[in-house]
Amino acid sequence: MVLHEKTLNSKKIYDGKIFRVRRDRVLLPDGSEGYREIVEHGGAVAIVPLVDEQVYFVRQYRKPVEKVLLEIPAGRLEPGESPAACARRELTEEIGFWPRRLQQLAFFYSSPGFTNEIIHLYLAQELKVKQAVKDEGEFLDVVKMPLAEALKKVACGEITDGKTMTGLLLVAGHLAAISQ
Repeated sequence: MVLHEKTLNSKKIYDGKIFRVRRDRVLLPDGSEGYREIVEHGGAVAIVPLVDEQVYFVRQYRKPVEKVLLEIPAGRLEPGESPAACARRELTEEIGFWPRRLQQLAFFYSSPGFTNEIIHLYLAQELKVKQAVKDEGEFLDVVKMPLAEALKKVACGEITDGKTMTGLLLVAGHLAAISQ
């Protein structure tokens, strides 16, 4: 079976600061027609800042889930900005560090069932203190904890943010691989 959906037409529904929404009428693999509502997003970065087995997090309120979450620093790409430049900028803005060593670990689709958002995931090491300049309207606390403790929080459901879980697990695997 050919698993492809041909777009018959597309209609813009919303055009906002962070994302756009469109509704596509599609031809399905079985010949019938259907609709897809798609959130278009310019992409983002997420960074695991690591110093001596300690990870830096941000704790912030997330309105869509009505909870305070513990997350790795992250942010959206500005038009024309490279993912690495964005990672450096976000680290400075959110936690006040500049990475001397920045390694891309992966990139992934955040939720491909409804959005095209790609998150570029980095490991930041050899951090140099730099003045944090938070975005307007951004309120967060910086939290530091051992990587082992953070992994336990993932396992017991205390850390529930997908990019954070992915980042921590990839960093743990990366560190285990280089120590062998």
